[in-house]
This record gives sequence, structure tokens and C-alpha cells, in this order.
Amino acid sequence: MLTIVLKPFHHSGEECIGIYFTRNNAITEIVKTVPHTKWSRTHDCWYIACKKEYYVLLAKAFENKANVETAILKTYLQQRKALVPVTQKMIPPATTTMLLQFPLNEANLTAIVKFRDMLILKGYSSNTIKNYCNEFHQLLRILGDRFVNDLKKEHILSYLLWLLEKRGCSETKVHTSVNAIKFYFEQVLDRQKEFYDLPRPKKPFKLPSVLAEEEVLQLIQQVKNTKHKTILMAGYAGGLRVSEIIHLKINDIDSKRMMIHIHGAKGKKDRMVPLSKKLLEALRMYYLAYKPKEYIFESPSGGSYSARSAQSILQDAKKEAGITKKGGIHMLRHSYATHLMESGTDIRIIQELLGHNSIRTTMLYTHVSKKDLGRIESPLDKLKW
Repeated sequence: MLTIVLKPFHHSGEECIGIYFTRNNAITEIVKTVPHTKWSRTHDCWYIACKKEYYVLLAKAFENKANVETAILKTYLQQRKALVPVTQKMIPPATTTMLLQFPLNEANLTAIVKFRDMLILKGYSSNTIKNYCNEFHQLLRILGDRFVNDLKKEHILSYLLWLLEKRGCSETKVHTSVNAIKFYFEQVLDRQKEFYDLPRPKKPFKLPSVLAEEEVLQLIQQVKNTKHKTILMAGYAGGLRVSEIIHLKINDIDSKRMMIHIHGAKGKKDRMVPLSKKLLEALRMYYLAYKPKEYIFESPSGGSYSARSAQSILQDAKKEAGITKKGGIHMLRHSYATHLMESGTDIRIIQELLGHNSIRTTMLYTHVSKKDLGRIESPLDKLKW
């Protein structure tokens, strides 16, 4: 009896199941009878979309006619189920390649499932869960058959040194890796904190990129698309993070009290920020043109607008405006805070508006504000030429 092998791969933007077999007319004819099968010239095989119902049709067609080897496919699906969030329907080609090239052994696969579940139970944000899982998975990938629970402190220290020296990872990335590793050993395995008191590389002190007021105006005015312009205005008018912009809902805009209600922001905190009169006018014009149903800024396919699309708007606007300063939409938040500080707003109020836990975070803007520094005359200007 002939054998066909099923292997997953990415093709034309979707996960597929490749149907591999030695050239045989009889097998080819059977494949052609299975609904939804297609031929890939790139992969030199027949394939179907990676869906359960399609697989069932394929398996039924070859029942008692050929041996169907599914070991590679099953391993991939097990890894996918454990490592990819249920809400993520599509995964990029790089993730598919990674799952195929670096499958975790059963013990480490169980470890990362427990790791993710504990993060969810403790109420961590989706972004933190994603970042922690990525860092923990990177550690597990290089362990091979070795069980993560058997690692000692010296092994972890060697790994962190490897990230810095061999991989050239940033201090911020290594901090996240330390947080993820500590979470697993302390929160999941319930080991003593003292044993995993891991050193952290010193983070560089970097100042935020801030736009001048005229640059903000230039940035907004040259954007012609109503939705795109309103997104940028919302980011600057309320000092909003990109996640807060795209998750704004219609009921979050209180035009009677002239306030914007930010729900479940970073740290799962709500806050209120003043609603700009100009932003309200822009929102009303935008609403009449686009008629959003739930989220203010909705994607064409429904649901909230994507963060990536919002970031693209800012980058395109900067390019059109001839602004070369580095930064994404968050630079509008930085600019908002800095301009408030320069206009004399109390730093405690700015802290509340931004939703910072610590005043130390807000103090960063004192280093970029020209309120005091701008009055200092350079010694060069005092020289008589």
C-alpha cells in the first residue's frame, strides 16, 4: 500500500497541509476528488487549507487506499495549540517555520502551557503575556530534550550572558527575559525568590522623541483621510497610547462633561482625560462619514482598528511632512506631556492624565521640556564676535 505524508507549511498567506507522495496516477486522481485541494508549483505538492473539516475529507478519501503519515502534522498542531493564543486565527510564516524547526519536548510543552495559564489567572495584560511567553519559549527552544525544571541558577545566568554577548540583545529585552524566567520559577514552580535573584543589566537612559507644536500641526494638517487625521488628533489631544486609541468606543466620549473615559489601560486602570473641543468637532465629522458601530476607529472587516495600521498612519504622515524624528504614535503622547509641562501644568496633574503609577516616570519629561532649559543662554552666544 502506498504512503502519503502530511506536512504543514505556509502558502499564500495561510496555513496549509501539504500532501506529499511518490508520483502515482492513482493517488493523484484520489487527491483531485477531495474538495478544496490545490496544486502548489512552489512546493511541488498538492495541498489543502489547515482546517479540521478539510483534513477529515482527505483522511476519508484515502481510507483503505493508502497509508497516511500524520506524525509531523500532529506534532505541529500540538505545538501550535500550546504556543499560539486561541484568539489568534492566523499565524505568520515565521511562526510556522519556528514550530516545525524547534518543537518542544512533552515536558517543556507542558511547562509553557502552565506558564501561560498562570499569567492569565493572575490577570496579566495580553501584551505582557505575549512578551513573557515569547521570552520563555526562546529559552525552551535552546534546551532541546533538557527539562527546564532541572536548570540551576548558574544555567540561567549563562543564558542571560549568552543573550547579551552572543545574541546582542538589548538591555530591555533581557529585563523582560529575567521577568519571564523569574515568573516561571517563582510563580509557577513556587520556588524561593532568593534563589532566583537574577542580576539585571543596567538600562540606558534614553530621552523620548518630542515634536514641536508646529510639527504636530504640520503632521495633522497634511493628512487628508478623515479617519487617519482623527486618529492622530486623538493621540495628541489626550496623550493616548496606540492601544487606547484603537480601543476607544463611542460611549467613551462624554461630550456633556467634555471628557474621554479610558477603560482598562496599562495596568488595567481606568482614567479620565479632557476632551478637546477641536477633537470633538473632528470626531463628529468622522462619525457622519464612517458611521462606526462599536469602536470609534473600526477596521474594514469589523472590530477595532489594528495597532499596526495606526502606526503606519503616523509614519506616512511624518514622511509627507518631512519630519525625520524617530518614533511612532507614542511620540504624540510624549509631545502631549511635554507641551503640557511647558505651558505650566503641574506635574502631578500630568501624571494623572498619563496614568503613570509613579511620579518618577512623569519626571522624564522634565529632561526634554524647554520650559527652564530654553531660558538658559549658551556661553557661545555671549561671546562678542
